[in-house]
Amino acid sequence: MNPQIRSQIRLGADIGGTFTDIALDVRGRMHSTKVLTNYAAPEQAILDGIDLVLAEAGLSCADLDIVIHGTTLATNALIERRGARTAFVTTEGFRDVIEMRTESRFEQYDLNLRLPAPLVPREDRFPVAGRIGAQGQELQPLDEAALQAIADRIAAGGYGAVAIGFIHSYMNPAHEERARAIIAARVDLPISISSEVSPQMREFERFNTVCANAYVRPQMADYLGRLQVRLAEKGAGCPVFMIHSGGGLISVETAAEFPVRLVESGPAGGAIFAADVARRFGLEKVVSYDMGGTTAKICLIEDFAPKTARTFEVARTTRFAKGSGMPISIPVIEMIEIGAGGGSIAWVDAMGRIQTGPESAASEPGPACYQRGGERPAITDADLVLGKIDPENFAGGAIRLSVEKAKAAIAREVGDRLGLVPEAAAFGICEVVDENMANAARVHAVENGKNISDNLMIAFGGAAPLHAARLCEKLGIDRCLIPPGAGVGSAIGFLRAPFGYEALASKIIRLSDFDATAVNTLLDGLKSTAEGFVRAGAEGPIRREITAFMRYVGQGWEIPVPLPDRPFTAADARLLRDGFRQDYARFFGRAIDGLDGLEIEIVTFSVKAEDIRPAPDRHELALGREAAGDPLSRPVFDPARGEALTSAIVVRDSLRAGQRVAGPAVVVERETATVVTSPFDVVMQSDGSLLLLRKEAAR
Repeated sequence: MNPQIRSQIRLGADIGGTFTDIALDVRGRMHSTKVLTNYAAPEQAILDGIDLVLAEAGLSCADLDIVIHGTTLATNALIERRGARTAFVTTEGFRDVIEMRTESRFEQYDLNLRLPAPLVPREDRFPVAGRIGAQGQELQPLDEAALQAIADRIAAGGYGAVAIGFIHSYMNPAHEERARAIIAARVDLPISISSEVSPQMREFERFNTVCANAYVRPQMADYLGRLQVRLAEKGAGCPVFMIHSGGGLISVETAAEFPVRLVESGPAGGAIFAADVARRFGLEKVVSYDMGGTTAKICLIEDFAPKTARTFEVARTTRFAKGSGMPISIPVIEMIEIGAGGGSIAWVDAMGRIQTGPESAASEPGPACYQRGGERPAITDADLVLGKIDPENFAGGAIRLSVEKAKAAIAREVGDRLGLVPEAAAFGICEVVDENMANAARVHAVENGKNISDNLMIAFGGAAPLHAARLCEKLGIDRCLIPPGAGVGSAIGFLRAPFGYEALASKIIRLSDFDATAVNTLLDGLKSTAEGFVRAGAEGPIRREITAFMRYVGQGWEIPVPLPDRPFTAADARLLRDGFRQDYARFFGRAIDGLDGLEIEIVTFSVKAEDIRPAPDRHELALGREAAGDPLSRPVFDPARGEALTSAIVVRDSLRAGQRVAGPAVVVERETATVVTSPFDVVMQSDGSLLLLRKEAAR
């Protein structure tokens, strides 16, 4: 890494569903703010936030050395189906792959099973003759005359983007590249091809991913172009980089061409933020909990790195159920995400049960207490009624909250229907959302074979510190860290992210036919691709991670096997076999032995490249014995006791390292507040983090 980065003035901007968070790092000194997201012009919220933090720091846009941006706009466009009308050109006979899916039923006995409709309806899918075989050989030439006719239909059809996905194009992209050239000669539209967007086997996932990329590409290219122009007009001559779903930084130009890589960019910043905190304290088992205004995200972090995956799902129709969403086949930080944020709407279902989300009040009109026209109660309204939030000091006093409007909305939509006073209804709302998040954390841990209570929690996002202690109670977690800047954690995470990119390619190679020359050639190409993206922003040394995804022949899925970063020889087939068997035993308890002729094969290769970042300063967790001075107090509802308790109100900046405050208490700051329930105490750490510590564990 370039040593000058430590002296740079760096700005991170995260557009969320409710707030846009800005973090400015001025040579180690952090300035931050939150502004309501502007849905009509998302870049305006970034510019407004930049003005605020630069004014606080006494700087101008011309002083910025780098801007790093993450956004949920691509995700929201997919979920809300607000993308471009897309034409999908595919191999004859495979027109309905994105609608047939894999024919698996995630709820086997549900007669009313509901799956997301395909992004591209059948009338907008155009099959064409031509066939590449499973080994990359041409079985049937591409019908170029038919493609020209399809291009003319697209030109006359009012489309906004084109996606091309041919069978086995990950082995040989020649037909896709030729089809792009033919269509581009007749149509002035952005064209995405699957061999560039997601060169991996499994046609449903690959076709769906290239369709998603094309679907959001015009909108994202337009937005990113406007952002760059507006920044330049304000005098910012610095480069702008985007954080992608895998947690690395890429150029704006790459992001505009492959916007599907941005689908989980905001949450990825949060996971990087939590991983940086874990490294700072030497914590090897961490669960990160990011609750913003619209969603809550939970991610497992082991050995200071978030868990990653090659695929994930957007817009699950059944909460937590794998297979109920829209698969996206790109490298991504693995997490579970639910519609549980401060703006999530509370309601009562037909069975008289309180429900929360996934619908959100967002920033427009926002929760009822915002006094911006919202009439339905949100989680923030319930938190306000329970005393967790100071109505006069929300978002640093920028937004004055109305307790009366919050109570009225809760009474009208929840309390009156259930015969509850507003305070009891607010408690029910918070308990439901907390239990939903606890269930999501349990499911995510079980799916990864982990025990959630073994982890320390790192909580951040504007709403997470309000709910973290109660979530720890439900999950049996004894310790929780609230880092400094937790309210804008994802934006700070952007500033910690390396320039990184992961390049993948599928090529099935049986170890009995291991061809070292072919493997080296493939890996050299992947290394060149990955490093090319990294070099767009980094100048120093680059670290590479080589992974082979392997399986026994006949199995339906693969496991990752780390490989050495060096040229391979024919003798390395044994090294790969031993590595696979060892990792297989780690995943499943034992390797499969005693079956004659049981073959092992490589399915996909991955090369991840990133610039090397300096290690953060190390800190030790302090349990703290010194009591803080006499604080202010106010009644705050305590869920563990089921009643309002007199709770200490402490300004975070007033605490010194090692000072301890006994719960119940609320530690307040500009962007959020940390609620310390009665089973916990809170201790200020040497780096400014707050450690929530269960009283019994402390003894």
